[in-house]
Amino acid sequence: MEALAKPQRQMVRLRGRSYVAFVFVPTVPIQDWLQEIDATIARSPGFFAGRPVVVDLASVDLSQSGINHLLISLQDRNIRVLGIEGVEEARLTPSMPPLLSGGRSCVIEPSAPKKVETKVETKPTSLLLESPVRSGQTIIFPEGDVTILGSVGSGAEVVAGGSIHIYGALRGRAMAGVNGHASARIYCQKIEAELLAIDGFYQTADDIDDALRGRPAQAWLEGSTMRITALN
Repeated sequence: MEALAKPQRQMVRLRGRSYVAFVFVPTVPIQDWLQEIDATIARSPGFFAGRPVVVDLASVDLSQSGINHLLISLQDRNIRVLGIEGVEEARLTPSMPPLLSGGRSCVIEPSAPKKVETKVETKPTSLLLESPVRSGQTIIFPEGDVTILGSVGSGAEVVAGGSIHIYGALRGRAMAGVNGHASARIYCQKIEAELLAIDGFYQTADDIDDALRGRPAQAWLEGSTMRITALN
């Protein structure tokens, strides 16, 4: 009798994939911080919809029950927590999201210059889109600037590591400087945006001056304050 051939072992196929996640940094009192989240959701109901969220607890000292209450409060607001950072693993229960490590910070820490000749500033690469970004589409380019020759429709989203240039109407969301580039800017020929964000600081449609709507505009940061002005 011939020996039965051993079935060939199926190899597990693994792929890497990166996502842009929001990092929540709670502050005390937690209830006041949650009220700020509620205010953001009230201004832009779909802002956190479908977004992965990481909760960084390094700035607060919460007990296990306190962490659990915080996670339930976020879940009640339809905010999906992908993982937790900045806390001892002993404070987490098996039912909580996993403790994450190895995340790369999006904040560039200032350092004292040593020698002028050793300071090298690399220019970011850029992405050019010749067609409009339609409703429901998401463009993510964390490596540098994004230039769009058309418009960005309502419900669409553009995420860039550098600046965003839109040679049409901006009706959706534009998030620039996501890798800590506080000097990034957002330009558009017609501002009707649902949300503008630079380096994590944002303004929703309700925050934008009505006098600017429908006009060419630019947005940039002054410290932790976003400025939006007309281009002409």
